Amino acid sequence: MTIKQRYEGVIAYFQQAMPVAESELNYENPFQLLVAVILSAQCTDKRVNITTPALFEAFPTAEAMAQASAEEIFPYIRSISYPNNKARHLAGMARMLVEEFGGEVPSDLKELQRLPGVGRKTANVVGAVVWQKEVMPVDTHVFRVAARIGLVRGAKTPLQTELQLERHIPSHLLPIAHHWLILHGRYTCTARNPKCDKCGIKGLCRDFSIKNGGK
Repeated sequence: MTIKQRYEGVIAYFQQAMPVAESELNYENPFQLLVAVILSAQCTDKRVNITTPALFEAFPTAEAMAQASAEEIFPYIRSISYPNNKARHLAGMARMLVEEFGGEVPSDLKELQRLPGVGRKTANVVGAVVWQKEVMPVDTHVFRVAARIGLVRGAKTPLQTELQLERHIPSHLLPIAHHWLILHGRYTCTARNPKCDKCGIKGLCRDFSIKNGGK
């Protein structure tokens, strides 16, 4: 199977099986999504969704959060992984939004990455979800699933995975393809004990083929 055939088959499957695929983070506006994505680093969306209602009630806008110190934010996110660092990031991010962007989340990905706590993946997630930017955010699920299926070859870093996926997936499908791979990794192609018996693309999967005597 060529790489082109594998991509075509995987895309065709998801277009039929998962025509609607969205972020599982709860949010009402770009600011809330940005906060949730920052909190989601090395933490489950489920835990973030449990945490954010009280946080957003206390700090509903960038202006409100910008008035708070990291110490004031910390109690609301203490159950999240790395709460001290993330509290500092949220306080700094909100202040920069207010001081440099009028309290609005910038749509430019390079500007987004200037914000405390916002790296390439976080900026790409916000850009893809809010503004349908044609980018491929790579989290742990995307990194694992893309390698297992055989969509990428020899990728050692999230950036290498991102660039290979963006090279082969039609640009207009990148925002939804990001969710396809995340949700597939979260519920089917899990890190431990992947549910190959329930997988609709096992016939296209390089890892499944190798395990069953193929190449």
